[in-house]
Amino acid sequence: MDERGTDRRDFLRQMTAFAAAVTGARPALARAGEAQGRSGMKRSYDPAAKFELKVSEVEFRRTPAGRQLMARIYQPEGAGPFPTVLDLHGGAWRRKDRLAEEPMDRAIAASGVLVVAVDLRLSEEAPYPASVQDANYGVRWVKSKAAEWNGDPAKIGVYGSSSGGHVAQLLAMRPRDARYTTIALPAAPHLDATLAYVATRSPISDTYARFQQAERLKREGMIENNRIYFSPWDTIHEGNPQEILERREPVTLVPMLIMQGALDDNVLPAVQEKFAATYRAAGGVCELTVFEGSEHEWVAKPGPQTDRAREMVKAFIARQLKG
Repeated sequence: MDERGTDRRDFLRQMTAFAAAVTGARPALARAGEAQGRSGMKRSYDPAAKFELKVSEVEFRRTPAGRQLMARIYQPEGAGPFPTVLDLHGGAWRRKDRLAEEPMDRAIAASGVLVVAVDLRLSEEAPYPASVQDANYGVRWVKSKAAEWNGDPAKIGVYGSSSGGHVAQLLAMRPRDARYTTIALPAAPHLDATLAYVATRSPISDTYARFQQAERLKREGMIENNRIYFSPWDTIHEGNPQEILERREPVTLVPMLIMQGALDDNVLPAVQEKFAATYRAAGGVCELTVFEGSEHEWVAKPGPQTDRAREMVKAFIARQLKG
């Protein structure tokens, strides 16, 4: 064979070997690409889904007085990352803790949501705005920690009940307010407390109207709860979501859900209707549903209206994640 034929044979041998190497590598590359796609893909939230939960307790933050605030983590067991919600408890700013809304937290989490319920400082420890400061820190803290619990920090939502709903509204409307951002998070100083949405049950949307209602009913305990939390007293107006809107302060208006009991004589349905209308007039989206035959804390008792409230929160979260 001449020199030209030898060169051609060597060339063909090299090309055959190259083709075989590429063909052999292609399935492995495809599998790697598919795996990367799966791991990098965000789970689409299905409110009808069912997950087993891993529940754990972690330290949240220590108060200036030395009390350790805790967080309860409701983590779905499965492929994530899962949408993430911070739960803020009620208790007239004076009582309760992260366990107050455990049945609701479990119901939301079992549909495929990472739920983090935190303790807030109580009014006799520190009046307004201490609990809002805790919540503001909580949003930033959860954003920094969500990935550790298989959560997605991109669109954090909040669920708040009664006085926790009041805190949630202030948190959403004033995420960068200097009155609320005083607790530093050195591990993630770049994070802020902006939210994607807020869901509430019986929120105290008008703090002064609620105080007036307590006076009309001569409920000394409710009157005292207000006076202890709003100290100095003028803060009942400064920290009033309804009055903030009426003053046309610059605020952030995230989509909001309000679930209200028709028989609630603590926070009146008419007050919620006024707040929802004012919120919409300011340019926000506010969904208000009044639950017939239901009092202030109806979700604490099993029943059709409690089931309906849980499904409503999950459906609301699903709409916000699609938006």
